[in-house]
Amino acid sequence: MAAPGFVLAGEWRRQALRGLQCQKWIWALEGKRYASTTKQRNIEKVLVANRGEIACRVMRTARKMGVKSVAVYSDADRNAMHVAMADEAYYIGPAPSQQSYLAMEKIIQVAKKSAAQAIHPGYGFLSENTEFAELCNQDGIIFIGPPSSAIRDMGIKSTSKAIMSAAGVPVVEGYHGEDQSDSCLQEQAQRIGYPVMIKAVRGGGGKGMRIALSDKEFQEQLESARREAKKSFNDDAMLIEKFVDKPRHVEVQVFGDQHGNAVYLFERDCSVQRRHQKIIEEAPGPGIKPEVRRKLGEAAVRAAKAVNYVGAGTVEFIMDSEHNFYFMEMNTRLQVEHPVTEMVTGTDLVEWQLRVAAGERIPLTQEEILLKGHAFEARIYAEDPNNNFMPGAGPLLHLSTPPADSCTRIETGVRQGDEVSIYYDPMIAKLVVWAEDREAALRRLRYCLQQYNIVGLSTNVDFLLSLSGHREFEAGNVHTNFIPQYYDELFPPKKAISKVALCQAALGLLLREKIATEAFRVRSRDKFSPFASSSGRRLNILYSRNLTLLDGENKINMTITYRHDGSYDMQIQDDSFQVSGDISRTGASDYIRCSINGVVYKSKLVVLDEAIYLFSLEGSEQIGLPVPKYLSGVSTAGDQGGAVAPMTGTIEKVFVKAGDKIQAGDPLMVMIAMKMEHTIRAPKAGIIKKVHYQEGSQANRHAPLVELIEEVSESE
Repeated sequence: MAAPGFVLAGEWRRQALRGLQCQKWIWALEGKRYASTTKQRNIEKVLVANRGEIACRVMRTARKMGVKSVAVYSDADRNAMHVAMADEAYYIGPAPSQQSYLAMEKIIQVAKKSAAQAIHPGYGFLSENTEFAELCNQDGIIFIGPPSSAIRDMGIKSTSKAIMSAAGVPVVEGYHGEDQSDSCLQEQAQRIGYPVMIKAVRGGGGKGMRIALSDKEFQEQLESARREAKKSFNDDAMLIEKFVDKPRHVEVQVFGDQHGNAVYLFERDCSVQRRHQKIIEEAPGPGIKPEVRRKLGEAAVRAAKAVNYVGAGTVEFIMDSEHNFYFMEMNTRLQVEHPVTEMVTGTDLVEWQLRVAAGERIPLTQEEILLKGHAFEARIYAEDPNNNFMPGAGPLLHLSTPPADSCTRIETGVRQGDEVSIYYDPMIAKLVVWAEDREAALRRLRYCLQQYNIVGLSTNVDFLLSLSGHREFEAGNVHTNFIPQYYDELFPPKKAISKVALCQAALGLLLREKIATEAFRVRSRDKFSPFASSSGRRLNILYSRNLTLLDGENKINMTITYRHDGSYDMQIQDDSFQVSGDISRTGASDYIRCSINGVVYKSKLVVLDEAIYLFSLEGSEQIGLPVPKYLSGVSTAGDQGGAVAPMTGTIEKVFVKAGDKIQAGDPLMVMIAMKMEHTIRAPKAGIIKKVHYQEGSQANRHAPLVELIEEVSESE
């Protein structure tokens, strides 16, 4: 049964709960029902047609409300966190999303089998699929989202622009016509004037979106956008828009109900992006004055009412330097970044979704929705920022996070030991923080990022620290070209590992060795064993040893001398350090307190896969441990003389064959990995000797894709 108070009809009043730092709101149900013709339906069980972080997010609110949750899962997600959280879970197919999370009939069957009254689609996958919303309706299942007509109207960008223009919402100049020929699209781009944005008509999340800076590159960008749009949305229709230089991406959270009401919950700034995808979001938008905020909100409500919108939606705008704003698109679902809005308004938007989907009115009027404080969300991804943000996959060998509290949320769908799969989005978590003002919230964000420690794959945590500490970001001077503009400052040349860090790593190894030796002595009961002492005291003399660590491929040789008082003298090149300290263990982590020449440092140490990982408030370091010669095999990588796979993925398209002559930079293949399209280009000029993979086949990371031989001139 549903929890007391979840009657799915009733008048709500707001009660403020004031904490030490955060203001939270709860809703108290009054017995009076609305006089309404809207049919009110009971929801006792909801199927979450998604995975990962958003599935867990929905289930937490469902549990709070006394609503049972049903999970669906693929082969890749059998042991996933969302499966463990759900009250029930059902298998729906192989790992590729087309055969599992996008399989509409399978999900409808699970809803019927589990007797779920409603389906929450989360974001992505089927969340903005008109056909799925209609299937739910036909089968008497509540689709927790807007009417299919609103999804259709807002999902087709050309249609949405016309509707918005008629509703008095400003729009960007562009071409949204039916003629999709290459020549027509290129003519329209020339008419609008470069640079232009090429966008999938049914796009979203940066998929099927490219920027053409000139007429010369238009065709290549168009073809790439079409391929990605076809793969993601099964529709490669495109629109062309004027690209606004250094725009801000500002979006407004709106909410509508089945009674014709609509409200806005203020704006979010999502300007800082890579690959057209958001990376840090905040609410409210920095520097936006109350009058502009009101106009944004009112325009967003007009947009929602123009399509009779129901539920949570986001109206996205481009904003120029003068704070003029223009409609881009409407996302007819819950956004990834919705938690920042919740933090500054004290709301639970998933609870609102469930209640409104069941026929209730919006819990608050526009006047009752208050804006308080500032919130940031940082998306933590498995990716390599130093390699063009290349997405990655692999196991989370070590994962520790800052503690969650009323002002800090960890939105995640993975745990230590889980695998970030190649089949889905590589987002590991969302770190969400709140404080009384932007400066305090940004300080809290950085402090929490320093406590987010991951080992096992590359992540963007250090990049997020660099980004959030940039002077222009601190000043709120954000725009969508922020990362390219400040690239050199955000990606400074890698510095050599500091000698202080090397001393901490060496001390950690010595203390771990000492613990292991003492444990051996206890087990062996042989206190005279030559293996039972790690103190360095042999026959009452000082004992020295050599230790080699790795900074990348550079060997760092250290000489360590044990002293009678338990401290160490460490010699690194021409510098000497007196080092002492102790170690404590919590779970799989070692925490070191280290005194180096009288200065105390504290850090966490994780030793995994022939490497030492040091985490501290000063940053993180990875220090290698040389593999003994008798354990190291002969490298088979060698010089491939061609192109190798940057990650594990599926070969979508092959452009070359054996015997073809190519130039450096020519496209060889298109690979699909982590829901993104990546063009593999020739590293040098030559002749194709062999193509190792066909279209549709899967290639592992670092596998040779194409072999090249250099073309020999006749004079040679």
